Amino acid sequence: MEFSSFFPVWNRLTVQQQAVLSGNVFSRKVNKGDVIHNGDADCTGLLLVRSGQLRAFILSEDGREITIYRLFERDLCLFSASCMMRSIQFEVTIEAEKDTELWVIPAETYKQLMDESAPLANFTNEVMATRFSEVMWLVEQIMWKSFDKRLAAFLLEEASIEGTNELKTTHEIIGNHMGNPREVVTRMLRYFQNEGMVKLSRGTIEITDQKKLEELSE
Repeated sequence: MEFSSFFPVWNRLTVQQQAVLSGNVFSRKVNKGDVIHNGDADCTGLLLVRSGQLRAFILSEDGREITIYRLFERDLCLFSASCMMRSIQFEVTIEAEKDTELWVIPAETYKQLMDESAPLANFTNEVMATRFSEVMWLVEQIMWKSFDKRLAAFLLEEASIEGTNELKTTHEIIGNHMGNPREVVTRMLRYFQNEGMVKLSRGTIEITDQKKLEELSE
């Protein structure tokens, strides 16, 4: 499909603005595990996901990761254009969780169009507000919700994304998403297994009692 059918406010741009955008955007394919944007060390440009899955995460001072949001088909990532948003005070890393096809919009092109187009500026503000809401929700979860409830919610979310209760993942990957050491994840998963909620095997976590996980996550 064409870029124009994926870009949310394409039909609200002028013909000239559409020409500028289509003349500068380019496609890119990345493999699972590839780092696309690494903090404020580069200005990758804005990323529009055509297919696949990306995650945005931040690093703590001791090197632990925590996922702040994910990007799926038709999602637009603004934080990868750090040079366009000097007010952002934290470094975000973007990596591919799955093989992904995306479009890259150069930051200078997007900023030029945003200065000219009120609909694009309004859309950008809406996306930014949504992302910050997700970050604030995450902060609230970490501060006020116990780890067992957060882990239960995470497993249910993963099952929903993948469309299966048999999750191909590791305790370390889960720890990276949640900002917790692998050992903490392992202990809690073993507790879940003892309670009959999951079944653990090498590289796989199978949800065996979804209702009990749902009750715990609430």
